[in-house]
Amino acid sequence: MIDEIAVAETWGIIGHDWALGLLRRSLLNGRQRHAYLLTGAPALGKRAMAMAFAKALNCEDNDLAMRPCGACRACRAISRGSDPDLIVAEGEEGAPLKIEAIRDVARLLALKPYSARYRIAVFEDFDLVAPLAQDALLKTLEEPPPQAILIVLASSPERVLPTIRSRAQAIPLRPAPLQLIKTALIERGCEEGRADLISRLSGGRIGWALNANDDVEPLEFRREMLDALHGEIISEGRLARLKAAERLSKRVGKDKAALRQILEIWLTYWRDVILQCHNCPVKPCNSDRADEIRALAARTEARAAREALEATGRALDALSTNANLRLLLDALLLDYPGLE
Repeated sequence: MIDEIAVAETWGIIGHDWALGLLRRSLLNGRQRHAYLLTGAPALGKRAMAMAFAKALNCEDNDLAMRPCGACRACRAISRGSDPDLIVAEGEEGAPLKIEAIRDVARLLALKPYSARYRIAVFEDFDLVAPLAQDALLKTLEEPPPQAILIVLASSPERVLPTIRSRAQAIPLRPAPLQLIKTALIERGCEEGRADLISRLSGGRIGWALNANDDVEPLEFRREMLDALHGEIISEGRLARLKAAERLSKRVGKDKAALRQILEIWLTYWRDVILQCHNCPVKPCNSDRADEIRALAARTEARAAREALEATGRALDALSTNANLRLLLDALLLDYPGLE
């Protein structure tokens, strides 16, 4: 047997040791389930875990302990996204999966694998799928084809139908320790100060942290949204705030995932302001904006900052409904402190 560190490196997974161990034991014992439900915050590593497990299930290495080997035909094909026996079902242009797409995947799962051991389907953001569309998967879960495995990904298990949850092995992924993320970033060549900032901003989301390290866009987007919050919203009056809401609404369109990213950024900012209002010694997530946060806390009551945090949280929750995004932004920005 190879040790746990080697296993994590082989699977390419950081910070989810217990989940990795559960899946690996099921593989070694030949007791894998026909369906799995991986849950956790966006960018926490659910998709990476699903892809690694798919490789392990169809890896061609004779030694079970060495799967996934990363070098066989199946492992390479999954890495390239060209494996005919792996189906990744995701919505188009930020929209959730439709019932027709789920039915199409169910029909494909009923076919024998083309060349691999299993035919595997991964369903992205299943908690955003309408209940009627989710129900289209139930028959496949009740009578699964013998060589089919389903991996359902969801941010919130409560928004997945109970009939589906009860027929799948639940694997809740938890945020990774920030020090572990920082170490992983430094090992990838990230400068220590930048690694510290990214790890704090990640909130334990290893996927987000690795993406922010490889691509300047997430941090640039964050800078732009915090500039807008501080310079175009908090410091301005009602008319300017409504104009800012209009600009943001046009930018995100109907993409709830894009608006979710903005609200999550603002959530960390208001959390930092509250900590500063109470002179908490904890280092802020947005440590590169410490002076700005101190100045805002000095002129903002802790109660008002807490109400802003709660309003942002309510807006995030509303994204799981059919809320009008423009009206949601209007209401949120007018709830923020600074208005007479």
